[in-house]
Amino acid sequence: MSNPLDRADLRQRVQACIDAELVHQRGVLAEIGSDVDDIVDAIGSLLTGGKRLRAAFLYWGHRAAGRPDSDAAVRLATSMEFFQGAALLHDDVMDDSDTRRGMPSAHRALAAHHGARGWVGDADRFGMAGAILAGNLCLNWTEELYATSGLPAEDLARARGLFDRMRTQLMAGQFLDVVESVRPWTTLSDDERIARASHVIRYKSAKYSIEHPLLIGAASGGLGEEDLAALSGYGLDLGEAFQLRDDILGVFGDPEATGKPAGDDLREGKRTVLVAHTLRGATPAGRERMDALLGRPDLTLDQVDELRALMTDSGGVDAVEATIARLTASARASLARAVGVEDEARTVLEALVETSTARTF
Repeated sequence: MSNPLDRADLRQRVQACIDAELVHQRGVLAEIGSDVDDIVDAIGSLLTGGKRLRAAFLYWGHRAAGRPDSDAAVRLATSMEFFQGAALLHDDVMDDSDTRRGMPSAHRALAAHHGARGWVGDADRFGMAGAILAGNLCLNWTEELYATSGLPAEDLARARGLFDRMRTQLMAGQFLDVVESVRPWTTLSDDERIARASHVIRYKSAKYSIEHPLLIGAASGGLGEEDLAALSGYGLDLGEAFQLRDDILGVFGDPEATGKPAGDDLREGKRTVLVAHTLRGATPAGRERMDALLGRPDLTLDQVDELRALMTDSGGVDAVEATIARLTASARASLARAVGVEDEARTVLEALVETSTARTF
């Protein structure tokens, strides 16, 4: 099939819904004055384009229950894009990231506005404050889109617990990532490092990227409990595989495709499953070099290449690839157990396994 993300013209319809919501919210904010335009512009810039993966999983979860295509289902799916927007805005502040999707991150763009206008005070603090508040607005608008999607109240009520759980667990998962970034790894065994890194990606990424949007859509459509359980297994395994692929791309990916400078994750010192497997397989000298270079903001391209070689030579990349293969096979098996899933939705969900884990360097 063609790109499953474009089935039912979903990406185009989600973008139209985003644009309409931003127009509406600008009207709500108009009485405050033009000073708030900058943070709405930052949100609009962030939410232009993109894969729309989370929206797709919610929409096709809803269709999986046998529900027809509707603008209400698309609006509900669009709420996931605002939720991701909040996560990305806050993530970039916490990670001190310079870019997002090939453009300056929101806090950097807002800091530049501060400097260009000759305002007083610390431009970076201004930018961070604006990005945090932009993220908070996205969280508010996520709730509004859910509540005003147009689906019947009983449909929304069935999925409400999952919707609330997703939002709560992601925020805690973000903090879990912060905690893990400062907790010493040197005293941990290889297995403990891998387990901790895997625990972080489950709650920071896997659940909100695939499992929860899928289940919110399916529950709102009235899918049965056994099928929901099967889709939960599919979504969680695929979500973890998706994040593991993202971690590999964060090191080896083409900046033109990833929208981030080469080796940015290495400069940030992200303690990923890939790093944990690299430490397991590296020689003592390799471990020492990894400890010396990982997390250095001034990492050169030659040093990035050195770390890439360490990850490859240690067997770290192969170990993560094997985990991705195991998780995707498990996801497919779980989807096969969801016997009540509507045929077209099943076809799309099967295709989304490959789309979510595509190996493009």
